[in-house]
Order: sequence, then structure tokens, then C-alpha cells
Amino acid sequence: MNMPITTTQLDPMETASIDQLRQHQLERLRWSLKHAYANVPLYKQRFDALGVHPDDLKSLDDLAKFPFTGKNDLRDNYPYGMFAVPMHDIVRLHASSGTTGKPTVVGYTQNDIDTWANVVARSIRAAGGRRGDKVHISYGYGLFTGGLGAHYGAERLGCTVIPMSGGQTEKQVQLIRDFQPDIIMVTPSYMLNIADEIERQGLDPHKLALRLGIFGAEPWTAELRHAVEERMGITALDIYGLSEIMGPGVAMECAETKDGPTVWEDHFYPEIIDPVTGEVLPDGELGELVFTSLSKEALPMIRYRTRDLTRLLPGTARPMRRIDKITGRSDDMLIIRGVNVFPTQIEEQVLKIKELAEVYELHLQRTGNLDSIEVHVELKHGLEHLDEDQQKLIGNELGKQIKTHIGISARVLIQPFHALKRSEGKACHVFDKRPKA
Repeated sequence: MNMPITTTQLDPMETASIDQLRQHQLERLRWSLKHAYANVPLYKQRFDALGVHPDDLKSLDDLAKFPFTGKNDLRDNYPYGMFAVPMHDIVRLHASSGTTGKPTVVGYTQNDIDTWANVVARSIRAAGGRRGDKVHISYGYGLFTGGLGAHYGAERLGCTVIPMSGGQTEKQVQLIRDFQPDIIMVTPSYMLNIADEIERQGLDPHKLALRLGIFGAEPWTAELRHAVEERMGITALDIYGLSEIMGPGVAMECAETKDGPTVWEDHFYPEIIDPVTGEVLPDGELGELVFTSLSKEALPMIRYRTRDLTRLLPGTARPMRRIDKITGRSDDMLIIRGVNVFPTQIEEQVLKIKELAEVYELHLQRTGNLDSIEVHVELKHGLEHLDEDQQKLIGNELGKQIKTHIGISARVLIQPFHALKRSEGKACHVFDKRPKA
């Protein structure tokens, strides 16, 4: 029987010395490489082609000798070709939406499910959650890992779970009002939608029981954190995860420091690489985040390229390293007239304008050989009285900020409050109408 995680002391690996942690990682990494090599044909083929063997791992630095894994590897081996255990040992399957082709399928043994519940429970506790708290979960349930990952972790901590899932925003607010949850776990973009509905219903968000928001599944900025905290009267913390590595709970921002998610390095070994050359970069340098699973049975991942761009930073609240805020994904980067642009960069500028709501859309077009971008934004609720000249001044200010800080010219279109489509999960900010090459 799995007992609830204690709330009076941290897990031993959360307080281990760096030397103890590195030795623990080395032992688990050796096991994971051998497990993948012996049971996943793709890994045996890749290792042999490079002339490396699991026994060649003498130190953590030797991991750089081993091949990368990418999302296409899971798609090419759809559905079960990357599994390292027989199907009768798989107790759960999750999968991506598959909107751009075959979905990526991930599987879990019972031990994997237990590990996942434990790291999410650890994450909620690190955020300030405690046994007996009520947790309102607005991540989607089903094949998406967010809902069930949060659910099992909250239960493992000993919390009361409200399994709302996404959508039905009016009902979300009704349950937040009536059930009085302490914590909400949700994407930051859908939290904005819930906040709009709270205000539409005439409720004062600062009088609700919510004290903590655990936000993940999409990049979000420090400016958005500040806006949500002020608007809702809560503490907003960042949880990081991805299905291929486990789901939510790979890393979690700690309440004591609020300085970026701490990677649970006893289960997930991080690297930062140059996204072009694949060279491993020193801690502190910006690059692509790569993970190797250290304890997964069903789907071991060796040097999985997340495409997320960030830095590895020294530990603060825990000895384990932190990741900086995700600036974007290498495959989400927009190139506009030769300038590399991430949507989060524009979000930062939008949130600096006090008259604008937190939602935005980027519309890209091409006329002849020239790209152009329109930034669609909304006035905040209650500012409908601003006349055309006042709105023009606001738009000009945003355009100036984008030009100054990002280096591109953008046309700004200001719309009334709630004119832009709201998200019920991960937000879609980019509408690229440029011809495909």
C-alpha cells in the first residue's frame, strides 16, 4: 500500500549532498542505459552504430558519448516500439494529440506510476501544498498527462482532489466558489480565462479560498506571473514536465525561492546542449534542454531532446539544479525579416502596458518577399470608454516597445475586452498565414 507523502520532512534525496546526488545519478544512469540497450531495439542499433556500450559510462560526463532521442523516434516506432517491457507489464498508456501526424505514445508500469505520483506529490509539497489541502485540477484528463498526473500526485500527498478537468468555465468558477479549494493546477492561459469568468460573475477573487496556483504545460513569463498573482491574490508557481519523460512533475518551483523549477535530478538527468551542434554546454549557458530518465521501466528515454530553450542554474531551495524560465521552444521560434522571435518575448511587452489584458494573438503574413506581423491585443475590462485616439496611443506604445526590445516592426490591433478567443487548455498564440516552403 502506498502511504501519503509525509509533510514534516523532505525526501532524503532532496537534502542529499551534491556528491551523494551525483553518485546516485551515476548508478541509476548505468542501469537506465543497460535497460534501454537490452530491451529497446532502436537503442541497441543507435549505440552500436556509434560504437558505444552502456559499460562505457564511467562518469556522468560520458553520457555525451551516447545518441540523442527525438519525438520522431517515438512516431517512427508507433505505437509500442520504444517500450522496454512486455505489454502485460504496462498498466497505463498516454499519448499526444497527434494533430501533426501519428501521436507519440508513452507507457507506464506500476512502478512508473508510483514514481510519477511521488514526484508530483513532492512537487506540490515544494510549492507549499500540504496534506488536507483541497486541489482543484483544471488540466485536461484523458490521454493528456496533465490531469491524471496532477491527480495521482495530489492524492499521494494526502490532498482532497477536485477532478474538474478543462472546459465548462462557468462551472469551474462555481466549484471554486462553493468547494473552496486551496490550490488550483491549470495552464496559465486557462487561469486567465477562469479569472475573466470570476470577474464576470461579480466575485472578488481575493475573497476566494485559493492561495496557490501551480501552472504548467506551456511557457509563461515573469510578467504573467505578476499579473495573475495581483489579479487573483494567489502565489503562482511553475511546474515543468513532458509526457515523453514522465508528465508533470519533472521539475517544480519551490515556494521558498520562486526562482525557477528545481529538477528532480534523482529521477531525471538534465543537460543543456547547443541546439545546432548538439555540443553539451556548461551550466548557466542558454541552450536546448535534454533529459535522460534514471528510473523509468516502461519507456526509458536516453538524451531526449525537449526543444525547450533554457539554462541550468545552481540549486537554491534544494541541492538539485534549477531550470530558468523556458524562453520558448526551438521549433516555436519565428523568423521575421531575419530576426528570431519567440511568442513569450512579445507577451513580456504586452504585459508592460497597464491598459492591456493578458491575452494576445500573433498573425503573420507575407506580401511579396516581405514578412509582416500583426499583434492583436485587448483592452482590460472596464476600459471600453477609451476613444480611438487613446487606443492609438496605447498601440503605438506597444509597437515602440516591440521594436526597441525585440527589433521588429509590428502592427498593433487593439480590440475590446473578451474579443479574442480564450483557451481551455494550452493557448494558441500564433497564426502563421505565410506560404509554406
